[in-house]
Amino acid sequence: MLHCKHLITPLSYKRKVVAVAIPSNLTSINHRPLLLPKLPGFLSMDDVTRSQPLPLASTAAKASQNNTIDPHPKYEGKKIKGRVVLMKKNVLDLNDLTASVLDRVGELVGKAVSLQLISSVNGDPEKASPGKVGKPAYLENWITTITPLTAGDSAFDITFDWDEEIGVPGAFIIRNDHHSEFYLKTLTLEDVPGEGRIHFVCNSWVYPADKYKKDRVFFANKTYLSSDTPKPLQKFREEELVNLRGDDDDKTRELQEWDRVYDYAYYNDLGNPDKGQEYARPVLGGSSEFPYPRRGRTGRPPTKTDPNTESQLKLIMSLNIYVPRDERFGPLKLSDLLAYGLKTIPQVLKPELAALLVGSHNEFNNMQEVLMLYEGGIELPDGILKYIRDSIHEELFKELFRTDGEKFLKFPVPQVIQDNKSAWRTDEEFAREMLAGVNPVAIRRLQEFPPASKLDQKAYGDQTSQITKEHIEHNLKGLSVDEAIKNKKLFILDHHDALMPYLRRINTTSTKTYSSRTLLFLENDGTLKPLAIELSLPHPDGDQFGCISKVYTPSSHGIESSIWQLAKAYVNVNDSGHHQLISHWLKTHAVIEPFVIAANRQLSVLHPIHKLLHPHFRETMNANAIAREVLTNAGGIIEETVFPAKFSMEWSSVMYKNWVFPEQALPVDLIKRGMAVEDPKSSHSVRLLIEDYPYAADGLEIWSAIKTWVKEYCSFYYKNDEMVQNDSELQSWWKELREEGHGDKKDEPWWPKMQTCEELIESCTIIIWLSSAYHAAINYGQYSIGGYVPNRPSISLHFMPEEGTPEYEELKTNPDKAFLKTFTPQLQTLLGMASIEILSRHPVDELYLGQRDTPEWTTDANMLQASEDFRKKLEGIEKRIIKMNKDEKLKNRVGPAKIPYTLLYPSSEPGLTGKGIPNSVNI
Repeated sequence: MLHCKHLITPLSYKRKVVAVAIPSNLTSINHRPLLLPKLPGFLSMDDVTRSQPLPLASTAAKASQNNTIDPHPKYEGKKIKGRVVLMKKNVLDLNDLTASVLDRVGELVGKAVSLQLISSVNGDPEKASPGKVGKPAYLENWITTITPLTAGDSAFDITFDWDEEIGVPGAFIIRNDHHSEFYLKTLTLEDVPGEGRIHFVCNSWVYPADKYKKDRVFFANKTYLSSDTPKPLQKFREEELVNLRGDDDDKTRELQEWDRVYDYAYYNDLGNPDKGQEYARPVLGGSSEFPYPRRGRTGRPPTKTDPNTESQLKLIMSLNIYVPRDERFGPLKLSDLLAYGLKTIPQVLKPELAALLVGSHNEFNNMQEVLMLYEGGIELPDGILKYIRDSIHEELFKELFRTDGEKFLKFPVPQVIQDNKSAWRTDEEFAREMLAGVNPVAIRRLQEFPPASKLDQKAYGDQTSQITKEHIEHNLKGLSVDEAIKNKKLFILDHHDALMPYLRRINTTSTKTYSSRTLLFLENDGTLKPLAIELSLPHPDGDQFGCISKVYTPSSHGIESSIWQLAKAYVNVNDSGHHQLISHWLKTHAVIEPFVIAANRQLSVLHPIHKLLHPHFRETMNANAIAREVLTNAGGIIEETVFPAKFSMEWSSVMYKNWVFPEQALPVDLIKRGMAVEDPKSSHSVRLLIEDYPYAADGLEIWSAIKTWVKEYCSFYYKNDEMVQNDSELQSWWKELREEGHGDKKDEPWWPKMQTCEELIESCTIIIWLSSAYHAAINYGQYSIGGYVPNRPSISLHFMPEEGTPEYEELKTNPDKAFLKTFTPQLQTLLGMASIEILSRHPVDELYLGQRDTPEWTTDANMLQASEDFRKKLEGIEKRIIKMNKDEKLKNRVGPAKIPYTLLYPSSEPGLTGKGIPNSVNI
């Protein structure tokens, strides 16, 4: 008997010995004696101490139809050389070390990785037309190709026996008879007769063959409309889509990690009624009361309490929630997510731990205590360190403290206080962030006075604003209100109508807040000046009686100044919740997922629109799935740190009723909000009414570059409208997207009909814009601006102090203490900061707008050049952004806090940079 011993010595892992028994009289499948050379990773019995042998790989695996073929047969005639690049499972994954060893043993007994070429020119007479399939070829030197200790690539040679009847290969079948999966990146064939070099871009996890019902098939990097597909490949193209749709799958079973099924489900997994009724949440989607985009199906069983609610995973398993494996985060990103993410796990921050961290009052006493989070962190007592160590896996504990050491909650200094620790308090910075902050998509031009409400008067009474001319005219530089409106000088940040219907319920939780309207005046230097803030509550006698409102105006002295600071903070609470739940989660994460699912179900990888959009769908499903487990779920981070609390996701469902796909186009949105007007003479056919509007100015440049690229790309494949109309895959995608993915809005008249080239170009531009630049502008500045919570609080625990109360007296004597007590409860602050720090980081393997994961994503030279032109255009935009940020006349680009506007700067380095446009919604 011979034993093998696989030794690894990474710094942070224990050595592990795995022994595999191999019969001494072992022969190969062709019955020749099997000679076992001394191989890397294997030692003879003389070298090792006898240990308990493990059995060989299970013989229960489905037998291959080719399992009597010699793994290394010899054929006469021409050979075609190829090279396969793949990533083996990381050997640092100790749970799968046995599998790694068994893969090598499997190679010795003929359980290899085989590939068969499929002809794109000749059919198989016996199968009535599908492309002729060649003989199996096997990856060479698997045993001697050592798996890297990090998640790196391995390259393998492969030799195919040439069959003239194959002609030009257009696809291949791969069969993995190993014990474990691997990530297949590419296959490259050299010197193919009549063709030369053929490249296959795969980028897919390939599991052992017994996990699949159908063959795994990959196509060459050609691009074909469905009707143009070579006939021998047509069936393979169609069958691959059947597999991805799971048409033959049991819709009731729980999907497993090796499944490749893309399907739809309602948001019925947010609640957990088995924990108690307080954790029950309504199903979002499938009803007129709570419409919502669809998510990816997981097939998990229902809860015991409610058959309509899908059960949740235990927190420690949340990273394993089902999404198709090719949609999952890569190992580098997952490592960073663990390193920075464990701070936010609610189970780590249990009440016992919370008491040690924040004491019994859950309050900061002064601003200096907040600043200590960046300057020193929180020193962990021995007891709390042991508590964390005992609560989580040892390796996760190491990941957690590799960033902070023993200072468990030490945070980077946010940009908003790096240069000046009090600039955030100014009215100028408060207003500037409406144009250049993380929610620059809510402000609109005021076109009537007083501001009116669109709420149903029968249900909500008179909700007209109580702001009067007397409140604001003295700050209009000599203009009357009517003149200021006519001259397009008045603007409003209006969170009144969106919140008022929910405010009574929200205020039954620990939250105590208002709906708000904020009026602003456009100064001659292009900056905005706050004029008044209206804070409103539902009428105590009932909604039908309207609301109770109070108006606050700017002040810089005495208690009026402190009250004004509180009023601005209540506005920021509203804006922060709207930003996180509506501008961010709903309008990027939630609405994009149906596009991802429908594209994978209906558009072949050979389809030009699949190739165009695929980079912009990367990891979105995984980000959303994890979010449902730890962020948006009942009792999750969102409910803990954002003011609508348990009503957060329900509120986002109500706001989805107002979502209109064509209005997501940046020029359309700007015109709708009154921030721009149509102007054919302007470079983007629209003219900004606030020229120094950083989000819009940079955004229009990016939008234009995206649309130019999309137009050139689509026009290459679609020469006329008829080609769009006759593209069966394209029409199926768009139909399913409307009727299934956004099924609650399927009857809306505004959906593009997808009958013209222009509709295709505009729709694809919107999808790419939302997935890349819009998401970047909304997401990656969260920590820069909101990482200092007093600048952008997301919850409030007390109403405005009333004169004659102890709270009012405290506001007089200690305004900072009163502010912190209301807006920055310590535990929620720590949790919120840790969360947005993660959301604002770029991983090492980020792909930015204009970048592809491979330069050989298509063989169409014209499109490769157009892609390069797009990339260069983005580089030019970067240079213009840098130049504008240095222009002192453009005051909104930097502001009092000295934060240059870089959120739409296309490229970035890894980490917390406050810039960079990733291709997709992937965090």
